[in-house]
Amino acid sequence: MANRTNSTNGHASTTEFDILVVGGGISGVNSAYRLSTELPSSSFAVLEARHEIGGTWSQFKYPGVRSDSDLHTFGFSFHPWKSSNTIASGESILEYMNETVEKFDLAKYLRFGQKVVAADWRDAEQKWRLEVDVTQGGETRRVVYWTKWLVLGTGYYSYEKPLAAKIPGLESFQGKVLHPQFWPKELEYKDKKIVVIGSGATAITLLPALVDGGAGMVTQLQRSPSYVLSVPQAKPEDAGWFQRMMPRWVVSKWLRFVNTLAPITLYYFCRYFPVRASSFLRGEARKILPPNFQMDPNFKPVYNPWDQRLCFCPDGDYFKCFNSGRAQVVTDTIKTVTKDGIELDGGKKLDADIIITATGLQIQFFGGMAVTLNGKPVDVSSQYLWRYTMISSIPNFGNVIGYWNHSWTLGSDISIHMYIRLIKKLQAEGYTSVRPQLSEQDRKLKDLPASPLNSTYVQNGSGIMPKCKDGGVWGQRPNYFLDKWRTEMCGLDEGLKWEKVSM
Repeated sequence: MANRTNSTNGHASTTEFDILVVGGGISGVNSAYRLSTELPSSSFAVLEARHEIGGTWSQFKYPGVRSDSDLHTFGFSFHPWKSSNTIASGESILEYMNETVEKFDLAKYLRFGQKVVAADWRDAEQKWRLEVDVTQGGETRRVVYWTKWLVLGTGYYSYEKPLAAKIPGLESFQGKVLHPQFWPKELEYKDKKIVVIGSGATAITLLPALVDGGAGMVTQLQRSPSYVLSVPQAKPEDAGWFQRMMPRWVVSKWLRFVNTLAPITLYYFCRYFPVRASSFLRGEARKILPPNFQMDPNFKPVYNPWDQRLCFCPDGDYFKCFNSGRAQVVTDTIKTVTKDGIELDGGKKLDADIIITATGLQIQFFGGMAVTLNGKPVDVSSQYLWRYTMISSIPNFGNVIGYWNHSWTLGSDISIHMYIRLIKKLQAEGYTSVRPQLSEQDRKLKDLPASPLNSTYVQNGSGIMPKCKDGGVWGQRPNYFLDKWRTEMCGLDEGLKWEKVSM
């Protein structure tokens, strides 16, 4: 097992950079590799508030935590995922990330215990001024960094605050109440009656893990169900002649291509043929669920496939856990929580020792930092995404956003490649800044949300997110293959304002 990467580099006194990356998760590690190989003469560092890399995979420790997309595309293209399984545990993903940092000597760029609290673009200096709380040896001090270009790989949710669950009477419950985002290490749930509130990927991951962990009875309580698809977990002995005969790098590229194409195909099938897609997904679930399992309403979502994120479970473990007799799903709404359980509007009561509110994440942009231009706050909700990588009116600024309906890493990699193209043009042609700017014609285009999903947590966060337009460089991301081609081949003038300021 690779050692945890948790040391800062030997240049802690350096406070001026060409590029600063904020966030040491998947996007931060990917950015560090791309910048070190494609902009080797530029100075840069990755600032991470936590004590180690990993982001989500360092934060989430609930039972069974795993990826919700395949690792052949969620992994890095420059360091392919070698295990045969496509869905991986959080622990193995964190180990893989540490292995990547060690293999490519990226630790020297990483600075831990450094939380960026504010970033202000200064026109006079043509640089970003960052205020950073640096914690070392139990003490915190404020440090100022300067950088020509700022890249945020901070994700899209708050690490400190989950989505608030509005559950009547929850304060009267005398058992344990917890959110999966902050799972207590000491929690003992063996033989306990547990109610998991939610129907998303976290709830679907928790159910089989809690059953396997010895819980007495686990009830998934959902207001409305989600679409769930079983994903076969390949084993080494399942490898066919192609994988056995071809060089490893060929197999890796093939697996990455297949696992990129298949979800895109499934997504468009769901969007263009929702009735057939719904029948297919429900039919696949029925094959694995116990005989005579009540499909309606427990597995009959009220929305079309991919209106909300499609959930995946490896080898059907979610469906199979209902065979244990210690798992059930209940579709109803909560009347009130009592001291020892939950009363439902349908008249039923669920006894509980533990209530888990798997109700979603709190959407947050910029990692919670204050972003200003010459001291004036930026109203992000009134801005637009340029090629889904930059935000209108903000110069020399990249906010990495992955795919909502595919592997996050694919979108992250496209973003950093675009920033590198822009930075190379800045350096080669003597520009000091570039910022996205809508033309009068652009403003006439119809507004679209940044995310195509209508999940509760996404809708709750829509008021703080930038928007897209119906077309042009301001449009939503269509799919990885087209996005990749555009990133590599598109012009760098449409929708951008380039400036040269004498210093």
